[in-house]
Amino acid sequence: MIKIEPPRLRAASDVPGGRRKQRVSMADVARLAGVSSQTVSRVANGSPGVVETTREQVLAAMSELGYRPNSAARSLRYGRFNTIGVILFGLASTGNSRTVEAIATHAAAEGYAITLIPVGAPTQDNVMGAFTRMGELAVDGVVLIIEVHLLDASAVAIPPGVHVVVVDSDAGDRYPVVDTDQADGARQAVRHLLELGHRTVRHVAGPVESFAAERRAGAWRQILEEAGRPVAPPERGDWSADSGYHAGLRLAADPDCTAIFAANDQMALGVLRALHERGRRVPADVSVVGFDDIADAGSYLPPLTTVHQDFAEVGRRCVDALLGQIHDEPAGPGTDLVPTRLVIRGSTAPPSGVSG
Repeated sequence: MIKIEPPRLRAASDVPGGRRKQRVSMADVARLAGVSSQTVSRVANGSPGVVETTREQVLAAMSELGYRPNSAARSLRYGRFNTIGVILFGLASTGNSRTVEAIATHAAAEGYAITLIPVGAPTQDNVMGAFTRMGELAVDGVVLIIEVHLLDASAVAIPPGVHVVVVDSDAGDRYPVVDTDQADGARQAVRHLLELGHRTVRHVAGPVESFAAERRAGAWRQILEEAGRPVAPPERGDWSADSGYHAGLRLAADPDCTAIFAANDQMALGVLRALHERGRRVPADVSVVGFDDIADAGSYLPPLTTVHQDFAEVGRRCVDALLGQIHDEPAGPGTDLVPTRLVIRGSTAPPSGVSG
């Protein structure tokens, strides 16, 4: 193996006046590796057709010299920045944070970085400001995680000509949308409780402005109505465990309540606490189902039956759809639904007096 001895580069202290050392160029790497600048360029860009021993020698020279490819110059040359922008309303929610994580992971696997811009309120001005900022940061396309159903002509519109994929929205008639199959997940949850023998199912819904919450609540109501079961007004929460706790206190006071479907796992956690404080045993007296299947759901007491969302698959499909547009494979409007599945654990059982 040939050992490459790099030339000694003078540090800032070696330079009169303490000036910074000169930036290492592609020509410097080429001289050290004993190859042409064109070969260094092909290695830097990951181009095929470079002999592996030559590639290793060039990479070793880059490492020894501390060379970093000039991504800005490369972007100007090829018209791409290898960066995806993500605009979202609220990073605190479990769904949004896990979706962003999945997008970042899959983007990195495809050689893309992400630039994240949170937006405080989903107004037209804020959205336009976020897209303007994305333009200044030079991104190739944008994933918009909107959650609230305000993406219409009268409220929030996306600037024309932008490569975009929307997550968790009802805008599939105008933009490419990727979403979890919210309604089917809720249907699975309610059917499971009815099949266990519960007369009806109470619901702790998410915020009224949330698209996901409304999809889940609508499916809950649909299954009960189709089965001819009573439909009580839903309790409302804000996705937090605290709001689930207060809803749970109200439901615990109703002796006829034997089954509860909470619109997310954190609210379900609050419900479990409220039932415990009021002496309602889970699942002997009341069965509880959540939605999301967060990492800790199996560690709740009792372990929580819940609807599993495949956030990794949502992230993968978002990135793939956006890269298709970037690579001149435009996607028309429509919604790509990622399936859900019910994970049955210890928080659900037949109601008292009904054999399993």
